[in-house]
Amino acid sequence: MLVQDIIRKKRDGGTLSAEEIGVVVDGLADGGLPAEQAAALAMAVFFRGMEFSETGALTRAMAASGDILKWDLPGPVLDKHSTGGVGDKVSLMLAPMVAACGGYVPMISGRGLGHTGGTLDKMEAIPGYNARPDEALLRRAIGEAGCAIIGQTARLAPADGRLYAIRDVTATVESIPLITASILSKKLAAGLEALVMDVKTGSGAFMAKEEDAVALAKSLIGTAQHAGLRVHALITDMDQPLGWSAGNAVETLEAAGYLTGVTREPRLHAVTLALAGEMLVMGGLAPDAKAGEAMAEAALDSGRAAERFGRMVAALGGPRDFMEHPTAYLARARFVRPVLPARPGVLSAVDCRAVGLAVVGLGGGRRRLEDQVDPAVGFTEIAAIGDSVGAERPLAVVHAATAEAADAASAQLRAACAISDAGKAGPPVRRRLTPADV
Repeated sequence: MLVQDIIRKKRDGGTLSAEEIGVVVDGLADGGLPAEQAAALAMAVFFRGMEFSETGALTRAMAASGDILKWDLPGPVLDKHSTGGVGDKVSLMLAPMVAACGGYVPMISGRGLGHTGGTLDKMEAIPGYNARPDEALLRRAIGEAGCAIIGQTARLAPADGRLYAIRDVTATVESIPLITASILSKKLAAGLEALVMDVKTGSGAFMAKEEDAVALAKSLIGTAQHAGLRVHALITDMDQPLGWSAGNAVETLEAAGYLTGVTREPRLHAVTLALAGEMLVMGGLAPDAKAGEAMAEAALDSGRAAERFGRMVAALGGPRDFMEHPTAYLARARFVRPVLPARPGVLSAVDCRAVGLAVVGLGGGRRRLEDQVDPAVGFTEIAAIGDSVGAERPLAVVHAATAEAADAASAQLRAACAISDAGKAGPPVRRRLTPADV
């Protein structure tokens, strides 16, 4: 069976068989499929889509391309996955919060895609942190901390790992079937009992329109049902960066401050609690979402969640005192300066995707597969929609490697922000979807 015939069939709108999909996945897993053919097929799927049967077959094949973990733990094995956004560091807080409430969270995460930040890039801003542990180390970290935020190893969904990287640089990230199969193959490989999806919508999301975000959520829930995995989804807002920072080290620092109670941005807190409540309900640890949120908040306020994060970092090779001294370990940019608005007023709207691209331009993301990420760069003290901005309250503070990069990113941020006499953000959590909605 020739791969070019499979590409041609999908290009022309045909439905691929499980056997044809298996040929492609085998080639992705063993390296026999050239990158140009993988890219061509990804583009064909982007334009032609996939039937539900195709997406399910792709998901199962990619999960089966490597090991599938099996757990024997005294609590439920749970996870959350986000479709990506700007400033989205929720995973860093959520995993230890749920672990502190009795769940176990083997969170297989990804690197940045396009204009969005990656959870792995944030975790690897911590010196020594091993985001690619072998299975023995992963199991030890889960046993010691209850959670482990890691990337795909060579043995977990390897076919997806290669396709994921190719999608990032071929403008095929937004394909609903490819997103669905990518996410769920990793989660099936992790041996989960239940998964909560955080599907972003707005100017900084891959699914900018809410109806597209809902379509993706339904695709994930429906595909997961056929794979034997329970999935719920929350549609959350990405019309502005989430939290007060965007960039790898600065977001990791914000997450540490959130866990220790130094500062908690309201929208970030609302999204994190809502996801935590949903996870705890699905795991049978809370009777309803409201009770789950209360449990998660208690884990924060008692310090148990911060302790779990610290244990996870230490178990995976990072500093044992990271939570006590995060600034001593996280990289700092050479040039740090405020970004003033073009005129004083109220921040009324943000082109969130442009903010993410400004971070990429600083070196905080990748344009090519081989690009190295600068963990120190990004924005902090990002103003929220509805904030008054001016000489006393900048749009943000830019962190850059050079003065020229700081100037360029500052100009991009100004251009991304609309200033008027008033502004009001929408709700951080827009909608909840379950199998009953599919």
